[in-house]
Amino acid sequence: MIVHATNEWTWDYDGPLLRQAIGETLQMVLAALVIGGIIGLVYGLALYSTRRGGLYQSRWAYGVLSFVVNLIRPIPFIIFLTAVRPATLAITGTTLGVQAAIFPMTVVTIVATARLVEQNLVSADPGVIEAARAMGASKVNALVRVLVPEALAPLILGYAFLFVGILDMSAVAGAVGAGGLGNFAIQYGYNRYNDVVTWVAVAVIIVLVQLAQMLGNTLARRVLHR
Repeated sequence: MIVHATNEWTWDYDGPLLRQAIGETLQMVLAALVIGGIIGLVYGLALYSTRRGGLYQSRWAYGVLSFVVNLIRPIPFIIFLTAVRPATLAITGTTLGVQAAIFPMTVVTIVATARLVEQNLVSADPGVIEAARAMGASKVNALVRVLVPEALAPLILGYAFLFVGILDMSAVAGAVGAGGLGNFAIQYGYNRYNDVVTWVAVAVIIVLVQLAQMLGNTLARRVLHR
């Protein structure tokens, strides 16, 4: 039996579903970005400060921290999502829905942010740390109050780029029952052979990415010109 695409958009039916999908996507993305971004920043500072030549140089500590990042980062998210299902169930009480998706998305965001922060801090001028230490700043203050502000503009751009990756993860999570725009595109577009619904979901994702990138560029520019 051949099923033809309907290529129809009905605001009374599809509109509320789209609004719900956008809300679920933003909930997943912002939760992962905020929680994972903050923890990942601390993790990245730990990576930077324990690496060779760092303020808390420790070959053993850096090796362990780096190993965890390298262990998780290469795993495709859809595989990671299913692999940590027992942990997701134990922590959230479910393996379906927005709450269940936030946990694995946050874990991946943490390790991605950690490496991003480390790479941006490594490229910063090490003389800034030396000058701060020479003026009596503690190691922690030198890292948090001097080095991070010095590298703030590229960090902001990095977080904007990270937003895109997290948005991609939310779409993948939607394909396995987490809701959001991914689920909307598959359930109401692909499964109903409705190309219009699919392309509306694509258009919304493009708009979200553009807005995030514009915000990141604006904030980074203001930091550079302050």
